[in-house]
Amino acid sequence: MKRLEQKIVQEGIVLNENVLKVDSFLNHQVDPQLMLDIGRTFSQLFEGEGVTRVLTLESSGIAPAVMAALQMNVPLLFARKRKSLTLKDDLYTENIYSFTKQEESEVTVSRKFLSSVDRVLIIDDFLANGDAALGLARIAEQAGAKVVGIGIVIEKAFQPGREKLIEYGYRVHSLARIASLSEGKVIFATDSGD
Repeated sequence: MKRLEQKIVQEGIVLNENVLKVDSFLNHQVDPQLMLDIGRTFSQLFEGEGVTRVLTLESSGIAPAVMAALQMNVPLLFARKRKSLTLKDDLYTENIYSFTKQEESEVTVSRKFLSSVDRVLIIDDFLANGDAALGLARIAEQAGAKVVGIGIVIEKAFQPGREKLIEYGYRVHSLARIASLSEGKVIFATDSGD
């Protein structure tokens, strides 16, 4: 997705050879028009899969996921990282390690919003080691739901996430694939990875 790649080059900040900061348009401040374009693209990529629900992880995945759900006319469900007084019983839970935050979180989804009739599209902002997407897939599978695909906004193709997800049999589409963040520069992968 060329517009996303341009935004990454213009506004992304390479913090080191493993970390790209995109808080000006994706995971702190959000560019709603870009998110709408991302949602349309995911909707087109997974058209015909019979998606009944989009699943993401709070909070950075919510903006692109809500736009994908809007385009598909299905509900968005996000896994919570924090306990809530209103969400404490009858939950699917999974421990997910965050590469960026270097910590593990127990994430939860209410059982009343996910079931065996669902065909789930997982959307996430970044793909590094694949732990977040894999954790969300395990939650969907706890419910007996079918994961029809995983949509990633930005993939760090130099990390093993894609291979891990494909090894588990998931269909993965990334809108921007980064081959390297060396020397403070973003270099995109020339292949689509599909």
